[in-house]
Amino acid sequence: MNKMPQFIFFSGKGGVGKTSMASATAVFYAEKGLKTLIVTTDPAANLSDVFEQEIGHKVTAIHGIENLYAMEIDSDQATAEYRERALAPIREAFGDEMVAIMEEQLQSPCTEEMASFDKFTDFMDTNEYELVIFDTAPTGHTIRLLELPVDWSRHIEESSKGSGQTCMGPVQNIQDAKEKYDNAVKLLQDKEKTHFIFVLQPEATPIKETIRSAKELGEIGINTSEVIVNGILPEEELQNPFFKKRGEMQKKYLKEINEQIQLPKRKMFLLAEEIRGLDILRKVGDVLHNQQEAVNEIESGN
Repeated sequence: MNKMPQFIFFSGKGGVGKTSMASATAVFYAEKGLKTLIVTTDPAANLSDVFEQEIGHKVTAIHGIENLYAMEIDSDQATAEYRERALAPIREAFGDEMVAIMEEQLQSPCTEEMASFDKFTDFMDTNEYELVIFDTAPTGHTIRLLELPVDWSRHIEESSKGSGQTCMGPVQNIQDAKEKYDNAVKLLQDKEKTHFIFVLQPEATPIKETIRSAKELGEIGINTSEVIVNGILPEEELQNPFFKKRGEMQKKYLKEINEQIQLPKRKMFLLAEEIRGLDILRKVGDVLHNQQEAVNEIESGN
């Protein structure tokens, strides 16, 4: 990365090592002195496992390292908090009947989706951290989440001309939210301030999904900055007949990645140990960001 962004999003098909790469990147920059927050919006989040400590639905300092904080957004808790914020002014100004109507409106699925995004955009609306890393949910859900500010900004605007109601509450109560979501859109589309990184492995499905997802992001004005190709077999392991066959398959897919994904690329080798704890995260971060520059074409082996 030539110029340091304020936000880095990691996305990719489930199981490609997205959380490991995001966590290693967070450790790398925290140790460079940047006050760094890593936030996961993935329902199958395992930041607590990766950092070997309890994290949960609150900003938590990571033990054993300065400048690093983490949070696992709990969608149920985020929804409850969001509903309560939306209902508070209604309770103050109206009677029980209106509160009951609003409570019913706020039970819809769109409220749950919006609540997660609202929490997520809180971290794009503050200068408390020098770098915020988002470990997002697997690709399809991420794309939907990133389309939300565009959709909802338009929805709020249209509703204000019509009934004045949205599943987020009355329009007059959420104009501040519209400003926040508009700002989030601008930040997401600002390639200097926001980098979007896809993690994939040299296999058919992750390649297809990365290409499709990068295209979908481009259609809403969000540029993909680079890709990390994870799980490449080290050259010294290719003497084993099983790994030799896997290595030949990987070479074929690496050629595909080079030809079909015209973006800067980094590579990460398959490690013998599980990526858990600060020591291994430091090692991975160093390989990713210190020992190599992003290149247009990557090769197998060391």
